[in-house]
Amino acid sequence: MFLPSVDVVVVGAGPAGLLAAGKAAADGAKVLLLEKMEKPARKLRITGKGRCNITNAKPYLEFLDEIHPEPRFVRDAFNSFFNNDIVELLSSVGVETVQERGMRIFPASGKAWDVAEGLIKWAKSKGVTIINRASATSISVSNGRVVWVDYTVSSKDLHRVNCSAVILATGGKSYPATGSTGDGYTLARDCGHTITPLIPSLVGVETNPVFHLKDELNLKNVSLTLLVEGKQNDDEFGELELTAYGFNGPIMLRLSRKIVFALAKGSKVELLLDLKPALSHQKVGNRILREIDKNPRIAVIDLARKLLPKDLAFVMVDQLGIAAQKVLSRLSTSECNSIVQWLKEQRFEVTGHRSWNEAIVTAGGVSLKEVNPKSMESKLVGGLFFVGELLNLDASTGGYNLQIAYSTGWLAGTKAAESLR
Repeated sequence: MFLPSVDVVVVGAGPAGLLAAGKAAADGAKVLLLEKMEKPARKLRITGKGRCNITNAKPYLEFLDEIHPEPRFVRDAFNSFFNNDIVELLSSVGVETVQERGMRIFPASGKAWDVAEGLIKWAKSKGVTIINRASATSISVSNGRVVWVDYTVSSKDLHRVNCSAVILATGGKSYPATGSTGDGYTLARDCGHTITPLIPSLVGVETNPVFHLKDELNLKNVSLTLLVEGKQNDDEFGELELTAYGFNGPIMLRLSRKIVFALAKGSKVELLLDLKPALSHQKVGNRILREIDKNPRIAVIDLARKLLPKDLAFVMVDQLGIAAQKVLSRLSTSECNSIVQWLKEQRFEVTGHRSWNEAIVTAGGVSLKEVNPKSMESKLVGGLFFVGELLNLDASTGGYNLQIAYSTGWLAGTKAAESLR
């Protein structure tokens, strides 16, 4: 198992590493894949709350719009391997897929585990040797090229493997319990590379005030407007999760990248929540007046339940200081206006964001200026390649980040094998 010499060493057996290793092996390279955890693809197995949003079926140009900070960097990677290619690859190992709302692609079984096992099966079928509990400790460079990798197994004896190429696929810093602890950044830095500032992205944010609810509550068809230093910066419409600390869920995750960067700069960040974005202030007010005319003797809490989920209805009357059992006919004009304002324009100060333990991806990473986008090879060290989340690339929620992993891994595997010839 402990090979003295191979063609390509891949460090990290997540989706990027599995694709890179499998493609290099398929193209004739002798490949060793080192995985620090007890099994490959630990993070992939829990992604999408255990369902795994594999990719997105959006066309090429729309896909690029979801990627930061340099979408053009992945053009060659996407041209070599894109969304339809990963669907076909998974199908070849028995993992069928379905398309859901937002053109998101999921495994038909609804199990992320099946996707992980499918990618492992594919890589092994190409001849990849995988060593689990193996951590790369250093990469040796001589005359501007990689020459060997040192690694330990189960944190014990040190092993050395000679090689012509190394593909770093260690992931970022998000979900460190799955093995993404930032090791790759240290290895890259030791080889002379610049690491741009790392921040958690696709992450929940902490607010003041918060909704005091018994349990987390998912809302549909609401909107959030992002204000930075009092000026509108962005807005999102869709699903939002109310939590004990603030906000989470799809629209919050899409805004979180800008929020975390703004907070890092010391900017004042606020969010405006609109619970009835399909209706104007006037239309919401008119609806309340119609309810008063139609049912003047029902209680305010009954009106609130018609407008909101049950738990949120109690929060509204409590925050507004209106007696829950007060009949509608006794509502004052100012109380009606306060209900409209609460439904349409609640303001929250963003006080922070959740930790790396809860972030889905890492923003920042190996500087793209030091990596050749046509191959994913380092411009500083021959035979050294970077893929996936380790790069200074991240994207919105919806399957885009995983596609970056597959595509950059595939291109790096292709070029690593080509370099041997």
